[in-house]
Amino acid sequence: MTEFHQEPRPGDLIEIFRIGYEHWAIYVGGGYVIHLTPPSEYPGAGSSSVFSVLSNRAVVRRDRLEDVVGNCRYRVNNHLDHKYTPRPVNEIIYSAKQKIGQEMPYSLLSRNCEHFVTNLRYGEPHSRQVTNVLIGGGATLGIGFIAVLGYSLLKRRSQNQ
Repeated sequence: MTEFHQEPRPGDLIEIFRIGYEHWAIYVGGGYVIHLTPPSEYPGAGSSSVFSVLSNRAVVRRDRLEDVVGNCRYRVNNHLDHKYTPRPVNEIIYSAKQKIGQEMPYSLLSRNCEHFVTNLRYGEPHSRQVTNVLIGGGATLGIGFIAVLGYSLLKRRSQNQ
């Protein structure tokens, strides 16, 4: 289910371990993924950091899995299959492809890349990493989340002076 180095199949969720948070994409076949990415991650997403999530807008992109992963680790992680029935693969892929190029609202807490891909796979937007932070159990995102909040507060403070 969530083994590292597992070969992805179309419709699988891909969890990419970045510094301070996990980025999520959906595998659409042929070595490509579709993902929601803030503008600061253009053109290649592999070198991003937690500070790339400060944007309130994001774009749906189709990129090569290897380009999105960069030097990071990743795994297939269909973590909600026990809770929700995945939509048929052809519907997942069709819906994902229809969104390519669309600019969408982005929010770390309610409209992030994990919400985007879980909505495609299950018809339900869900972010386990946000849930874990809100209940105190997510160390990786928690550290990243605290860094983002600190950075945002410092930025606002300097703008108000």
